[in-house]
Amino acid sequence: MKILLQIGIVFGVYWASQCIEAILPIPFPASVISLLLLLALLVLGVVKVDHIREKADFLLGNLGFFFVPVSVGIMNYFDLIRQNATAFITICVVSLVLTYGATVAAVRLTCRLVEKKGGSR
Repeated sequence: MKILLQIGIVFGVYWASQCIEAILPIPFPASVISLLLLLALLVLGVVKVDHIREKADFLLGNLGFFFVPVSVGIMNYFDLIRQNATAFITICVVSLVLTYGATVAAVRLTCRLVEKKGGSR
């Protein structure tokens, strides 16, 4: 019965996010809305972590399985991907460098803030 409640909570949050997506004037993915909605419910204490822990652990443990259909579907567009390989590789390299730089900047800023907070004691 506990697992059915957890599944009900997860799918209920997703169903609510699809309803929200339908009434929004701009396109916004229901999956992102559901993550934000679940975060809000957790922060407000409406849903406790224990209410969804077992189902969330199951979904996270099998996350790779959910990418199999997408990976197989990409093979339908192999010719298109091959034609645009240079653009894809360029985008990947540029986004990798930008992400790396942003991460370095965030870590340095965090270290400075921690040092200032620790030094003021």
